[in-house]
Amino acid sequence: MASGAAASSALLLLVAALVATSARAATFTITNNCGSTVWPAATPVGGGTQLDPGQTWTVDVPAGTQSGRVWGRTGCSFNGGSGSCQTGDCGGALSCTLSGQPPMTLAEFTIGGGGSQDFYDISVIDGYNLAMLFSCSTGVTLNCGGPSCPDAYLFPSDNTKTHACSGNSNYQVTFCP
Repeated sequence: MASGAAASSALLLLVAALVATSARAATFTITNNCGSTVWPAATPVGGGTQLDPGQTWTVDVPAGTQSGRVWGRTGCSFNGGSGSCQTGDCGGALSCTLSGQPPMTLAEFTIGGGGSQDFYDISVIDGYNLAMLFSCSTGVTLNCGGPSCPDAYLFPSDNTKTHACSGNSNYQVTFCP
């Protein structure tokens, strides 16, 4: 009886180890091509940072992340970790733990686990503040150059803009492409 329990426990540990090794983070490369500084933010992982023109920020997003968002904040002034932004402000924090205040162009994503599909879209339901390209390494490139861009969700019941991508893909978000 004990050997059966030990075998079951060993099998359970083996399955858990295989699942853990097959799920990996997706890498998001966020680039500022604007002529001015952008303070990108990412939730629920990443936080936020300052990107001068031409700079890039890389964020690893764990498999299984649900309802993630990346957006660019503009007109920001920070002293240490606190301050404010004219667009996309997240409670005055440099490193965001909650979503920003409109207007903001959003890159939205859900990262599947264990090689399953990822899903991504652009939304301007909360307003538009920056032009954005959002692409997946195994999917289509979404382009939003204005407040009524055809690649973005424009209103809450607009449910045709989500795209699928192979699991374990990498992403590129570019402001002012």
